[in-house]
Amino acid sequence: MTTPSLGRVELLRVAEAVAQEKGITADEVLAAMAQAIETAARRKYGMEHEIQAEVDRKSGEIRIYRQLEVVARIEDATREIELTDAQSQNPEAQIGDRILEPLPPIDLGRISAQSAKQVIVQKVREAERERQFEEYKDRVGEIIVGEVKRMEHGNALIELGRAEAIIRRDDLIQREMFQPKDRVRAYLYDVRHELRGPQIFLSRTHPQFMAKLFEQEVPEIYDGIIEIKAVARDPGSRAKIAVLSKDSSIDPVGACVGMRGSRVQAVVQELAGEKVDIIPWSSDDATFVVNALAPAEVTKVVLDPESRRIEVVVPDDQQHIAIGRRGQNVRLASQLTGWDIDIVSESQESERRNDEFRTLTAMFVDRLNVEEMIAQLLAAEGFGSIEELADTPLDDIAAIQGFDEEIAAALKERAEQVLEEEAEELRRTCEELGLSQELVDFEALELSQIIALGRQGVTNLDDLADLATDELIEMLPEAGLDEAAAGAIIMAARAHWFEGGEATETETEAAGEADVERETA
Repeated sequence: MTTPSLGRVELLRVAEAVAQEKGITADEVLAAMAQAIETAARRKYGMEHEIQAEVDRKSGEIRIYRQLEVVARIEDATREIELTDAQSQNPEAQIGDRILEPLPPIDLGRISAQSAKQVIVQKVREAERERQFEEYKDRVGEIIVGEVKRMEHGNALIELGRAEAIIRRDDLIQREMFQPKDRVRAYLYDVRHELRGPQIFLSRTHPQFMAKLFEQEVPEIYDGIIEIKAVARDPGSRAKIAVLSKDSSIDPVGACVGMRGSRVQAVVQELAGEKVDIIPWSSDDATFVVNALAPAEVTKVVLDPESRRIEVVVPDDQQHIAIGRRGQNVRLASQLTGWDIDIVSESQESERRNDEFRTLTAMFVDRLNVEEMIAQLLAAEGFGSIEELADTPLDDIAAIQGFDEEIAAALKERAEQVLEEEAEELRRTCEELGLSQELVDFEALELSQIIALGRQGVTNLDDLADLATDELIEMLPEAGLDEAAAGAIIMAARAHWFEGGEATETETEAAGEADVERETA
């Protein structure tokens, strides 16, 4: 067994040293060296050759080959070899195989050596970044501690030992200033490949940064006894956190506050004085919203589950507290609960109820031709339309205080008669406008809306189907349609254009493109 030469041994030592310094494997360094040697060999033997270099992991010996394809007849001597010549080197060679033809060792000149060095440095840097990516990609969601390297255009570059991370300006708490060498804690929220290589992104404004800080300060959260259900932050100013205890004997709010506020104060200090409201979470949406609006008092809530809106009525002197400075309290409560919250004072609600009561009373007097007192009783009982009155069972109407069966029957009969007269009037209007029966029966629009379109020249389904979304929205301003709703109505009108009555995805896209072309024209 031959002893490796000094140069070869030195090569392996260099590879080991670089690998240890950069935190990568020696094989990755040797692979970079092999690629550098390939680059230098191409400069010597010609760029048209397919060069392959190997560095022996044990001996440090460098071997250089030219890769050739076995062919029946040579057309490119730099990349091909005849079958007979190939079989003289390898008897099992067949046409289409690729063989490696050894090349003499090369002596790296000054220029080639410099190029090789650049390739090695680049490849080692890439391997180092890939190691960083693999190390940190599984740590997303953790709090990372690092040292500020420098501030650059408002961003903080953070030294993490062998890696470097960035806290972008938007991820820094306002008015927070760092100096080089400062120790900083931040939330690792993303690690991704970019043009410059893998990038590690940290944040001090992310809602989960506060959640993780509480997890570090409150053992019950770390142990899973208390669960953080939601977090909302206005970084550097105020935050709300909703907590739930899985043990009925443990108060989740008290545990997070700590003895004399020690636990929450530790979090507040880390967040540059950000005020934190700790809210008990509830599975009942109304209760959760009321809790989230603390410290404001709430007298009544009205939920609309379909639109996820909730109206909250508060005493007049509590309205400014519920809304908060610049709307901060209600905005954070909305983020925390996932509901759109409307704050209404008691006086505003009372005034609105009175307006609604007067409007309904006038409507019943006008349309039913009844006395004002009867109209007021109907409005007070919650009837909001003639249709509701017509659909209500006779016994329920008669049960209203001040009514009897005779009055109830007369009111119900009168409501049904009014609706029938109005329907007949709408039918006559449809005939006068020349509306097609298909359009009249179109279920995606109310008859009153169809008549409104008819007065603007839309008399059949094809007319409706030819409209662009913005045209339909403009024609029906009171309907409050958005682009999606208007588009759905128009596509429903176009259904009869397509086989089977429904537009395929391709046909829908084509129709949409036609709309764009028509609008552009």
